[in-house]
Amino acid sequence: MKVVVVESPAKAKTINKYLGRDYEVIASFGHIRDLPAKDGSVDPEADFNMIWELDARGSKQVSEIARAVKGADKLILATDPDREGEAISWHVLEALNARKVLKGIPVERVTFNAITKASVETAMRQPRQIDQALVDAYLARRALDYLVGFNLSPVLWRKLPGARSAGRVQSVALRLVCEREVEIERFKPREYWSLVATLSTADGGVFEARLVGADGKRIQRLDVGNGEDAAAFKRDLELATFQVASVEAKPAKRHPQPPFTTSTLQQEASRKLGMAPAQTMRVAQKLYEGVDIGGETVGLITYMRTDGVDMAPEAIADARRVIGREFGDTYVPGVPRKYSVKAKNAQEAHEAVRPTEMGRLPKQVARMLDPEQAKLYDLIWTRTVASQMESAELERTTVDVTASVGPRKIDLRATGQVVKFDGFLTLYQEGKDDEEDEDGKRLPPMKAGEALKRERIASTQHFTEPPPRFSEASLVKRMEELGIGRPSTYAAVLQTLRDREYVKIEKKRLQPEDKGRLVTGFLESFFKRYVEYDFTADLEGQLDRVSNAEIDWRDVLRDFWRDFSAAVGGTKELRVTEVLEALNTLLGDHIFPQKADGSNPRTCPTCGSGQLSLKLGKFGSFVGCSNYPECKFTRQLSAAGVDGEGDGSSPDGSPPGTRLLGNDPVSGLPVTIRDGRFGPFVQLGEASTEKDAAKPKRSSLPKGVTPSMVDLEKALRLLSLPREVAKHPETGEPILANLGRFGPYVQHGKTYANLGKDDDVLEVGANRAIDLIVAKEQGGGRGRPSSDPGRPIGKDEATGRELVVKAGKYGPYVTDGEVNATLPKSTAAEALTLAEGIDLVNAKRAAGGGKPSRGRKAAPARGAKTAARKPAKATKDVDAPAKSAAKPAAKKRTAPKAAAAKTPASKTTASKTTVAKPAATKKASG
Repeated sequence: MKVVVVESPAKAKTINKYLGRDYEVIASFGHIRDLPAKDGSVDPEADFNMIWELDARGSKQVSEIARAVKGADKLILATDPDREGEAISWHVLEALNARKVLKGIPVERVTFNAITKASVETAMRQPRQIDQALVDAYLARRALDYLVGFNLSPVLWRKLPGARSAGRVQSVALRLVCEREVEIERFKPREYWSLVATLSTADGGVFEARLVGADGKRIQRLDVGNGEDAAAFKRDLELATFQVASVEAKPAKRHPQPPFTTSTLQQEASRKLGMAPAQTMRVAQKLYEGVDIGGETVGLITYMRTDGVDMAPEAIADARRVIGREFGDTYVPGVPRKYSVKAKNAQEAHEAVRPTEMGRLPKQVARMLDPEQAKLYDLIWTRTVASQMESAELERTTVDVTASVGPRKIDLRATGQVVKFDGFLTLYQEGKDDEEDEDGKRLPPMKAGEALKRERIASTQHFTEPPPRFSEASLVKRMEELGIGRPSTYAAVLQTLRDREYVKIEKKRLQPEDKGRLVTGFLESFFKRYVEYDFTADLEGQLDRVSNAEIDWRDVLRDFWRDFSAAVGGTKELRVTEVLEALNTLLGDHIFPQKADGSNPRTCPTCGSGQLSLKLGKFGSFVGCSNYPECKFTRQLSAAGVDGEGDGSSPDGSPPGTRLLGNDPVSGLPVTIRDGRFGPFVQLGEASTEKDAAKPKRSSLPKGVTPSMVDLEKALRLLSLPREVAKHPETGEPILANLGRFGPYVQHGKTYANLGKDDDVLEVGANRAIDLIVAKEQGGGRGRPSSDPGRPIGKDEATGRELVVKAGKYGPYVTDGEVNATLPKSTAAEALTLAEGIDLVNAKRAAGGGKPSRGRKAAPARGAKTAARKPAKATKDVDAPAKSAAKPAAKKRTAPKAAAAKTPASKTTASKTTVAKPAATKKASG
């Protein structure tokens, strides 16, 4: 029996079918080990020794592999064919060697680019050993990310409250987004005019010609800069006679684009399908692992993490056969096309992303796929086949026209294009981000010297526009051009920026949040070198040299750490006032935009004598007055973010940070949107100074809704919450929809159920609300339903229990109905993932934690004290305590840090998530 280790269970099942009974294929479920989320996991003082830790799932899978290996003839490591795949194989081998289960069993490494029977069988005939150079490159990259995240993020937390994390690649990507926003804000529109003559030939053909010169001088696009000059040109053109000066027709060719790499696939899927990079990779993974076709699971595309654009000779031949069959021999070029990568630092070890079989047409497999998979497969198939088709043949025509007004000569030009042979364009044309289509219209036949008739003259005013914000596609493209990061990481980087709330998506464009701009400003002020594009790209180049066995990976780390550690150490004495002044200067145009009347934008609008400045508070950054506490004026960072004015006050005289939306047609009271301490909200009426007066009706904004998206109608609907959605089928009592601390929910009596991410609290219908409430009632725990519905984050497959995040007396916590585990202080309840929740609950369970039995109030306290005397208490326990265990829980929080080091490395699963501060820093390391 031979044991084969792959990454995913879907692949394991398919590959086992291909290999037969003599093989047992087991999944590792991705990485089985990681660096513990605590200080010392990478030790620069010990020549960058790295401590690896098996998580709960990894330990289970290693045990499963170890069981299978006992008595096996051979171990075959068949993880993905990239650096991460090589690293996973290395981790599996290291973990098995640590358990001493191999005992002379031969170990081989194989890779296949597609999950098809032929690819798998070919790979098994070509085994090799683990590529240590690729592993070293992984180790260097992982150590760098750890050292940056675990050393830079705490500096941010101390000096810039509200900032979540910094990362080696994510911070540079964020800088790109922020710098583009600065360009937009500083952009000064420039006026210019275009003049277009609509002319006709003697045969009645009509076309347009644009002004390009006059009096022997060339006129550029911006040269006609005001209405007076435009009017003068228009007046002369309306009096002129027109004649064709020359006609020039040139043949041209347009060649197809190469097949997809990871990066170009993400870009084109974003443009044409509206898929985010992370979504594209998720769908592509499914296509790679395979779908059921005729009772057999078949991989539809080759491996989707690649920089290569070439294809195997048999794939090229297959594509040419399909082109001839589907489009005709004229569409098959005489010689197969070969492509090479132009991107900086590209790795061409793998084929391009392509279908495993070109003859498997999209229309044939569409019914076997879900809509997203079908669309992405169609895009990949189309691009791949088009890449081997004949070039398109064009004819580009340029017509120069002379307009004569007495002795004056004015030059105009018309351009057009005719497709003589469509070639690959019959199947595919690459999308564009922001560029205009340069293809002109078809021109009527004409010849030099021919007189033309004037139909009309148009002069149009224009203003230059700022550069557009990055779309996800154009940001990926720019990162690739600069050599920042790697295509396999782009999706994760963009998702991290959104998860950290550093950027948001507005009209499919990336817009930096104030928090993101502060982080970028801080890093540019005090860690400028580490967010420079050249520095990051050069570091990627060094990692590539490591993977090519040209330099030692520890040398890269030594060079980096020497300067980086000094930069971090230099911030220890940095005062918050220095940070604020640097940010006030760097972000001044954004925080204090110029006023229309030319007055000082930093003058306080309330007291008139104080100076506005950036402040740091418990809940993050804001703008406040220097005369505090006498003057309590505050507003959010971006003055234009709420009211569009530079001083925080609205044009109608409303309080600072307020925008009037209109009046309620029923009560006549004003409806405003305001900037509050916990974010924007809508309000009906004004607060009264009377002691016993009722507070005005208010409503926060749902997640994903920005102030700019709220009009009077939407504000009134939010203010109408809670709204009755339906009647309960059994009790007849109303089911209400409302917004709460953890987002939108529906309520029946004391039973609450959270709405899903695709549910709209203003639109959710009766059937959906009833289903949620009934499901919650049937699946709820014993006794009285909780007054806090919590936020479900998914099911732990190992235990079958649903995990829910709730708000407790001692802060937010996660529970599986049996064990409660408090969230680390720096982890937001809204951002907790299922994997993190499982780790927290498992850690608490391993430490002996759990729900107290009813009626035994003293037991938890005694248990807590007992646990405190055990070695397992070495890590700080911040789990959600029962009321009666408040004091012992507080005592645990003060457990000395040093004790954590006593826990053996092989049993440190709990320490990964129960140590308050390090647990938070795990996010930072990404």
